[in-house]
Amino acid sequence: MKIHEYQAKEILRRYQVPVPRGEAAFTAEEAFQVAQRLGGSVVVKAQIHAGGRGKGGGVKIAPSAEEAREIASRMLGMKLVTHQTGPEGRIVERLLIEETLPIDRELYLGVVLDRALGKNVFMASKAGGVEIEEVARQTPELILKQAMDPGAGLLGFEARRMAFGMGIPAPVVPAAAAAMMALSTAYEQTDASLAEINPFILTKDGKVCALDAKMNFDDNALYRHPEIVELRDLKEEDPLEVEAGKYSLNYIKLDGSVGCMVNGAGLAMATMDIIKFAGGSPANFLDVGGGASAEQVKNAFRILISDPHVKAVLVNVFGGILRVDSLATGIVDAARALDVKVPIVLRLEGTNVEKGRQILAESGLNFTVANGMREAAEKVVKLAQ
Repeated sequence: MKIHEYQAKEILRRYQVPVPRGEAAFTAEEAFQVAQRLGGSVVVKAQIHAGGRGKGGGVKIAPSAEEAREIASRMLGMKLVTHQTGPEGRIVERLLIEETLPIDRELYLGVVLDRALGKNVFMASKAGGVEIEEVARQTPELILKQAMDPGAGLLGFEARRMAFGMGIPAPVVPAAAAAMMALSTAYEQTDASLAEINPFILTKDGKVCALDAKMNFDDNALYRHPEIVELRDLKEEDPLEVEAGKYSLNYIKLDGSVGCMVNGAGLAMATMDIIKFAGGSPANFLDVGGGASAEQVKNAFRILISDPHVKAVLVNVFGGILRVDSLATGIVDAARALDVKVPIVLRLEGTNVEKGRQILAESGLNFTVANGMREAAEKVVKLAQ
């Protein structure tokens, strides 16, 4: 789950990470009032779940409250396109109005799980203000990393060592180290999957501050954090993914034309790979799970074909807990109810497979049944073309 910058900053503020004074605004008049409270000179920042907002015109400096109102009136409702939104962009519906600060240097701080190490890793770099992926690709030596033991977080001497490694002046190191340790604590205690400050700035008057903030959270831990669940903005999420979540379906929308319905994440990944191998491109990741009912299968199929880019569907199921006849019943019911026009290819194996194939054959619908994954992939890619 993702949240907006202003929400992430409120969380960091509770953990004593220094952040600029600022408030969210949903109208131009609110932006004006916030700017007045902050002293007039402010930064107006579009709030969407994507990076690169500044380059897309979503971050503007307003020297007065009146100009903040004018900028806000233009920014609210605009379609903001960045390298992360894609050409479709995102509509701006909320803003962050924030005080301006005298920036001296821009640094980077971040915490993420390193799956290879099996530990959370704190990252820091003196190359702040740009995408960390670019830094990792072009100058990886500029990224300092510190693996953290579970429950311990970032220790004081580790934070100070990283601060000195980034070239932070000695008088500012204690404040910078405290902010880094606070970020580590915020990450751990909120069950975040990512906590990032880019840029983390040094000001000309010798202070540190999180000028930007990004936090993502582990969906599986949200039951422990109802206060974070309340921050969810469904308008920033893909509507098909939101709909799939209502039925406990693991669905992720992709860019291709071959819809995939599979049971089991490993088989789903292998299915997407073999579609690519056959010359096609998957339109989604969809794992209906091992114990899906016929009703869940029906809803999964409905969501899958709701994507207008889907030109053909591949159903690849190995029935264990999920019986093949239950899956076949759900697909037949969905195809009839939704008047499906796209071709459907099925590769079915496992429990009650013969009964499932009989249900498909007697349905009167035009299904294509394949004997193996490779044959299924080749057939569905050909039909999608």
